[in-house]
Amino acid sequence: MKQGKTETVKVAIRVRPMNALEKKNNSVNVVEVDRSNNQINLIKPENNQTNTFQYDYVYPYTINQRTVYDETAFPIVEAVIEGYNGTIFAYGQTGCGKTFTMMGDFANPEYRGIIPNAFEHIFGYINSEENKKKFLVRCSFLEIYNEDVRDLLGKDTSKKLDIREDPKTGIFVKDLNIIQMRNTKDLENELNKGFNNRHVGETTMNKESSRSHCIFTVYIESSEPSDNSKEQKIKAGKLNLVDLAGSERQSKTGVTGERLEEAKKINLSLTVI
Repeated sequence: MKQGKTETVKVAIRVRPMNALEKKNNSVNVVEVDRSNNQINLIKPENNQTNTFQYDYVYPYTINQRTVYDETAFPIVEAVIEGYNGTIFAYGQTGCGKTFTMMGDFANPEYRGIIPNAFEHIFGYINSEENKKKFLVRCSFLEIYNEDVRDLLGKDTSKKLDIREDPKTGIFVKDLNIIQMRNTKDLENELNKGFNNRHVGETTMNKESSRSHCIFTVYIESSEPSDNSKEQKIKAGKLNLVDLAGSERQSKTGVTGERLEEAKKINLSLTVI
């Protein structure tokens, strides 16, 4: 995320509500969200001792999706449109609401997550009347599953892809499909296509737990006449939208066999990202 003349990493904490199991066990809420000071307070029930942690943004479970987008993601998307690279990712335990925060419900504007709001943001800017630039928007969607990289938009989604490095362009994924997009609907269609190909599985913490990391990348190129010549001034930015697999202790998920092997690789696969 670009802010002024420095690039910064910002951290936002979003607290989830109690799940059904916690309510059944009569668990006590020990998390207090202090929005005014951007603090999370963890309170020990036995003695009311408080441990305080400060972040760039903190949100209670009652916060609406649009507020989360406007405060955390909006400036990043604006910077990408202007030609910078930006990444937004959700990290946390299985069932904590990562996919809801990133995706939400496309059909319901109130529950749209960061990704659909980013799509509307990008094409809203491109289609604005005062905008005189020409744009090229493309996308790719890859999955990192058991430390292997796969193209979720490819003809053969089981094919393993290689990560390469180019002296000029840097690290890239060989043979990854990058598809041109014309509007928000095109982006939504490719995103849904990729999610249907993603690896999910049931654990005791989540019926449809994401068992892989996935990265949906939007490439934005713009051109406009240069001030002092007939040549075009080109800008290129890249927005990485990442939904990580659940990160938790294996004892809590109750997984065995194939699911256990997946769990072992989930954290290891972060090194690929």
